[in-house]
Order: sequence, then C-alpha cells, then structure tokens
Amino acid sequence: MRRKFPLAAVGVAALALAAAGCGSDNNNDSSSAASTPAAPSTAAATTKAAAPSGGASTVPVGATEFKFTPGTLKAKSGAVTFDLKNNGGAPHALEVEGMGVEKKTAVINGGQSATLKVNLKPGKYEFYCPVDGHRQQGMEGTLTVT
Repeated sequence: MRRKFPLAAVGVAALALAAAGCGSDNNNDSSSAASTPAAPSTAAATTKAAAPSGGASTVPVGATEFKFTPGTLKAKSGAVTFDLKNNGGAPHALEVEGMGVEKKTAVINGGQSATLKVNLKPGKYEFYCPVDGHRQQGMEGTLTVT
C-alpha cells in the first residue's frame, strides 16, 4: 500500500510540470512581428487610419482564411504603419503595392501580429497576402491614400 502514494505523488507532479510547460512561448525573432491589439473582427467595409501627432497614421488589419478585415482601407499620406493581426489558423502576411511601392511583412502564424511601416503618397494602392495561393482565394483589398 505504501508504494501507491509515492507513485501517485510523482504522477501528479509530472502532470503539473507538463501543464506548466504548455504556456505560450512567443519568442518571435522577426523584426516585423510585434504584440499588437487585435484588429476589429467585425465585417466593417472601410477603416480610416488614426492620425497621431506628427502626421503618422496607424491602420489595423485582421487576416483570416481567406480575407482581410476590413477589405478597403483609407490613410493619410506620409508615414503609415499597418498593424496586422493573424486571426486565422493558416500563416498570412501583408503586402502593399502601388505608386512605386512594394513592401511586405514577414509571414506570421495564427495569433501572431506584425507591423509594416511605409511612406505613402496620395493615390490608390492594393494590398494582399503574398503567401502562395492566398491572393487568388480572395485575400486582397484596396487602399486609398489622401
């Protein structure tokens, strides 16, 4: 009978250690990845960039399979920071292209975030997920810079 208690205690201790090791370890070495607030998950059609002091603007963008939310963006010209949050399960990224600009984030996994800083002139741009096949499945949108 004495052996059962020590074995049970060892089993409980092993389970406790295993549970403690299951925590999230977000050691992302990508310089473009950052812990940012999630983009709105509602199906809003358009978002305007907030304009903090100094003329810079921040644009939140959510990514899922296989769309961006919102799909139409607006920003003021100058320094624009895109805050990408992968709300899906598949890897995604964000690429902005047009008016001589072509910049993209690193590919991020579900639950991760990345930022992309771009200096933009007034005009029309496109944004899309550069992961193979995602753009063809609808992961694209338009950006108007004024």
